[in-house]
Amino acid sequence: MAAVHAFGLPEGVFYPLRFAVVLLLLVAGRQYISIRPRFALQTVILGAAVFLIWVGPDLLFGYRHFWLFENSLTGRVASTIDPNLRRNLPFVVMRATSCTLLVPIFEELFWRSWFLRWLINPDFEKIPFGTYVSSSFWTVAVLFAAEHGPYWEVGLVAGILYNWWAIRTRSLADCILAHAVTNGLLSAFVLLTGQWQYWS
Repeated sequence: MAAVHAFGLPEGVFYPLRFAVVLLLLVAGRQYISIRPRFALQTVILGAAVFLIWVGPDLLFGYRHFWLFENSLTGRVASTIDPNLRRNLPFVVMRATSCTLLVPIFEELFWRSWFLRWLINPDFEKIPFGTYVSSSFWTVAVLFAAEHGPYWEVGLVAGILYNWWAIRTRSLADCILAHAVTNGLLSAFVLLTGQWQYWS
């Protein structure tokens, strides 16, 4: 993403490169990825609930353009995807695949598998997955919220729920599945409704 700003790469060039780099990194680190959830049904329900929490406020109240959410710090609610790319089937398929499959794995490895534990002890491999320490729990939740810009308040709720599920299940696979369900439903929502701002 830094390369986009540094070199002014168009989305049609940047996103395939990003997709390839993330895919290669995940393949290279596949030994760290667990794909067998312990609580599949409950995890799917949680992921669906996070999706509803994500889109619900905008559908019910429409407050997203209020200054508390759109400002110089959080940014504006808008999609970076060129309108021409929205009609480009290979690009849309790649974007949906990335959001649904790659991003959940990459983000859960970072937020829940590494950072949540690293904040407890920099030698994080000594800390069992799902260990609860309030300072690391809330730091990750707040930073996860900040990552989502004008959607920070639903990002905070999502971060809290994903952190809680990591502690409840002690399973990286369940965290990945929950995140994948959320992102998959959100991708379907974008494509069915044309609400492209959810794909920033």
